[in-house]
Amino acid sequence: MVSVTLSIPEEVKRKMEKFSEVNWSGLIRKTILEKTKELSWKEEMIKKLKNEEEITKWAVDLQRSQRQDRVKELKRKGLI
Repeated sequence: MVSVTLSIPEEVKRKMEKFSEVNWSGLIRKTILEKTKELSWKEEMIKKLKNEEEITKWAVDLQRSQRQDRVKELKRKGLI
């Protein structure tokens, strides 16, 4: 495992010392792991969305085309 050093204000360090029952290193490690997992998931979802962009555009264009055809048909029948 790799070690990481971080700096915090002295006031925060004093407050942390009041709560010696907390494993601060473990808490920070867990928080970093959770955040990196979350960011990796977001990155993966963005990649998937970009891969589906072409089919999404096709579906939107198809729906717009069908709506236009329906409007033309309703106008032809004098309903709008």
